[in-house]
Amino acid sequence: MEKQQLPNATLILVFGILSIVTCCCYGIIGLPLGIIALVLANKATKLYTESPENYTGFQNVKTGKILAIIGIVLNGIYLIYAIWLFSTVGMEGIQSMQEEFMKGLNQGMEE
Repeated sequence: MEKQQLPNATLILVFGILSIVTCCCYGIIGLPLGIIALVLANKATKLYTESPENYTGFQNVKTGKILAIIGIVLNGIYLIYAIWLFSTVGMEGIQSMQEEFMKGLNQGMEE
């Protein structure tokens, strides 16, 4: 019997990578991607443990699961930071911080 690819093995890996890459989007994009990847990885792991001789691609599932966990943690930290920042300085404070940062960048480039 020929081995078949685990369902969603590549998708799990891609979602795990994207959850890390999009961690600076206030957790809105990366957090759901990480959670979806983790759920799919758990389903694929369960399927693989039932009959490992029938499937390939478990390495992608394991790697995707690790990346999803890292992505969830990073997105959670950034989301908590964003909530804290909005609650302490407000939108006007954030805009003024960004303006000061951009002025500093422009002055650094002129020198």
